Amino acid sequence: MWVPTFAVLVAFAIPWPLWGVDRVVVGLPVWIWWHVGWLGLCALAFRAFVRSGAWERGMGLDAEKGNDGKRDDGPDAATDGGEPR
Repeated sequence: MWVPTFAVLVAFAIPWPLWGVDRVVVGLPVWIWWHVGWLGLCALAFRAFVRSGAWERGMGLDAEKGNDGKRDDGPDAATDGGEPR
């Protein structure tokens, strides 16, 4: 479900329906407003993606436990929220 959703978000990031439109709204071209609205929509879609647990599954983490019990060799492996392990 998420691959087609993000494919549509990427495809319409360029305001194809507004190609060649010179209209101005509140002092800005309409295509700028398209991008403002589209970024808001992308933020909502990403929020739903993360809340669904798909982010954790894609990163190989347990959605319920976070990173507990997993090996962490990343650059921040020595700290957890600013506190030494």
